[in-house]
Amino acid sequence: MNQYVTGSVIKKLRESKKLTQLELAHKLCVSDKTVSKWETGKGYPDISLLEPIAQVFGVSVTELLSGNSISNTNVSANMLKTKFYVCPMCGNVIHSTGEAVISCHGITLEPEDSEDPDDNHEIEVSVIEDEYYVEINHDMTKTHYISFIAAVSSEGVQITKLYPEGGCYARFRMRGVNKICYYCNRDGLFCLNPRRH
Repeated sequence: MNQYVTGSVIKKLRESKKLTQLELAHKLCVSDKTVSKWETGKGYPDISLLEPIAQVFGVSVTELLSGNSISNTNVSANMLKTKFYVCPMCGNVIHSTGEAVISCHGITLEPEDSEDPDDNHEIEVSVIEDEYYVEINHDMTKTHYISFIAAVSSEGVQITKLYPEGGCYARFRMRGVNKICYYCNRDGLFCLNPRRH
């Protein structure tokens, strides 16, 4: 794990729940001196206490470790607000429709920021019957490749995972697609509206 719960996070969460150090200590079956040591940085909670601490504060263990509590403003789960996360270690592709704390291989992942396609990441979108045929003019070597292509609509996300030394194309049902996104392992995420392309 590249980080551990800090005393400042515990203090902030404790104060937001309007708990004293003694009240928190009772809930966790530790002494108030122990809680004080955590909050002043003179000690850390035992790993076996992470889940009970998270439960007391009403957060996930991942949120506790990251220091960021998540408040999802996309309560209607609008798929067009989908965010993509890519693990630099294994290439896992994860998407969420709102705020999330996502980790893979012990790394907390940040959502990818998208850009408009550039000359090195040209995309061709054709219509074949009721599908978009998407092809990207990009090398697919072991060290530089397009990792995935996705079509995002208000109804869902269609993802085609691509692999080094493979083809760089995908087909998607057209219905409702407002955004096509693709991820280059070196240069990041690119998105466009296929209707304006």
